[in-house]
Amino acid sequence: MPIPEDVTGEEIDKDVRQELQSLPKTLAEDVAKNLVMVARLIDEDPEGAYGYSRVALRLASRVAAVREAAGFAAYANQKYAEALAEFRAARRMTGTVELWPLMADCERGLGRPEKALDMAGAPEVQKLDKAGQVEMRLVAAGARRDMGQLDAAIVTLQSSELASNSVQPWTARLRYAYADALHAAGRSGEAREWFAKAVEADRDGSTDASDRLAELDGVEFMDALDEDEADDTANADDKD
Repeated sequence: MPIPEDVTGEEIDKDVRQELQSLPKTLAEDVAKNLVMVARLIDEDPEGAYGYSRVALRLASRVAAVREAAGFAAYANQKYAEALAEFRAARRMTGTVELWPLMADCERGLGRPEKALDMAGAPEVQKLDKAGQVEMRLVAAGARRDMGQLDAAIVTLQSSELASNSVQPWTARLRYAYADALHAAGRSGEAREWFAKAVEADRDGSTDASDRLAELDGVEFMDALDEDEADDTANADDKD
């Protein structure tokens, strides 16, 4: 796959660059460039990112960072079995637990919420940092919802992190998940309150909490196309 001229491979994280030093220099540069493309495209063009991840994997499958990138790209494309295999490989190579919540979410994606819940109760969770533990809580709540256990999902999300007034990187998503679970359980008043709290914490627009809040408040959005159609209808009525 073509690599844009502005990509040098130097853009990658220094830890990853260090990992690639085990490869011949030219090969390391090629792998680095493909990894840069994965990171650049994964949000806007996940299919493109997946393509570059496969190239990197073909070139250097024994590098943990490559397996991890391939896992993220597969995950972004909802290829959960493939993502799980890559995350497991990366974990075997590094011995770290940080991919544990993602691995559990892959189990959910594969229709195995019970397995995800088992992972949520495993000793590995205690080794996760705070962000990882919150992520695991979100996955566990999602698994409960997959199983139709709405009340249990709500209880799972109730935590010191949810109650805290300080805004952390995970705050908006945690509040949003809680609001969404409350709404699904028919507790719309509480849901509105928590969607509003999610909006307060969502500084980079990572959720659609503001839209959900407006929806609960009865505000309807019309896009430009709808407005044009409405104008056409109104004009047609005037002619009649």
